[in-house]
Amino acid sequence: MSPFKSSLYWRLLVSFCAVNMLALLFGGFLTQRFIEYTTAVEINWASLAQGADQAYESGGSDALTEWSLQQRREGIEATLYENGGALSPIRMPSSVRSSLQNWLDEKRDMVLQPWPNLYVAVQQVTGRDGHTRQLVALSRTHSRLRPQTRQTIFLASQAVLSLLFIGLVGWWAARSVARPVEAIRQATRRMASGELSARVGSEGQRAHDELAQLARDFDAMAERIEALVTHDRSVLQDLSHELRSPLARLHLILDLAQRSEDPADAARYFRQAEQEITRLDQMTGEMLALSRLEGDIPGEHRDRIDVAALLQECVQRAALEAQARRIVLSLAPSPTPVSVSGSALLLERAFDNLIANAIKFSPDEGKVELAVRQGDGAAICTIRDHGPGVPEAELPSLFRPLFRGSNASRAEGHGLGLAIVQRVARAHGGDVEARNAEGGGLQVELTLPLVPAVMAG
Repeated sequence: MSPFKSSLYWRLLVSFCAVNMLALLFGGFLTQRFIEYTTAVEINWASLAQGADQAYESGGSDALTEWSLQQRREGIEATLYENGGALSPIRMPSSVRSSLQNWLDEKRDMVLQPWPNLYVAVQQVTGRDGHTRQLVALSRTHSRLRPQTRQTIFLASQAVLSLLFIGLVGWWAARSVARPVEAIRQATRRMASGELSARVGSEGQRAHDELAQLARDFDAMAERIEALVTHDRSVLQDLSHELRSPLARLHLILDLAQRSEDPADAARYFRQAEQEITRLDQMTGEMLALSRLEGDIPGEHRDRIDVAALLQECVQRAALEAQARRIVLSLAPSPTPVSVSGSALLLERAFDNLIANAIKFSPDEGKVELAVRQGDGAAICTIRDHGPGVPEAELPSLFRPLFRGSNASRAEGHGLGLAIVQRVARAHGGDVEARNAEGGGLQVELTLPLVPAVMAG
């Protein structure tokens, strides 16, 4: 996946860009206020006036000019006025210059703020020579901080605030990434240790990014693996239990054959052993097929299948077995073509099992009725026999692997045919249901979703 299409990528990028912009703007504002109100050192205008007068008396205008330059480097424009004239050059806005004479004429100490961030001070000072002069000073702040000091404070405050914001957002971003990753890691370790019920849960699915999707995919995978392993364990336990009886009989038959002195008896025992081996082979094959069907035929090629035509072929193959007991297989014609998407081999096996099961439990000279119809966007295949049916209490267990009900003694089988039918149906997105029909017998309905219109076209 391209990082530019990743919501996690954009979330981190936008977060860090936003925090840097916020730190720049908010930090600059707070730093300026911090300089003006928190770290400000009040200017002592009277002391400044005394310093200017001492410089002038000690060295005249040149000394005062040097003193003014020193004050300018500290952010203050200051000089002395005597008889309305400046004793050294000073820079001031024209608006201040136009009002300055009025302030000097008042001959009193004052500190004015004609505009925000501009202070004008007029201070009376009497020198040792007895002359009264007036200090005129302008400053952008009411503090005595030097510009270099102000710049240092600004940069330091900006750096501290930037680190604070970046640290907070970085902690939040790292935590939002680390929490689902840690939850997935813990679930993976628990599952690797054999705890198949391990899930990431809501801890890793709170966000809506790739990590949350990964957590959901992990939980779906873990649930699927747990179901498969649980099923395989169940099938293995059932199979091991079912294999004990034929293996014990096989062992006994072979033992009797070895002890028999009559060749005819030995041959009969070997024929029985061959039958038991065939039965074991069939049971094992059906159990393996059942286990494979749990994978929902991943990657299986799906074709458009005419259900009525496929069912007709299965009926024709079963006709010989049905004729041996004079059982009639009746397939009702379908009024409209019924097509599904899936594997013809698997559906064929499901139909064969249903028809074979109906024949096994039908009485001699009985009838098996088959039909295919459409209903609610699905193909419904109905197969009904006129046998003894199934006790109502056993119907929910009818599709369980190796389940053989109270009527199992009427026919040979391993209890796997209907379980395979159910797995085939679910692998195709359908289901199967069995119920006792009115008038006797068992009716089984296999439901499969119809082929999509695009494929049908």
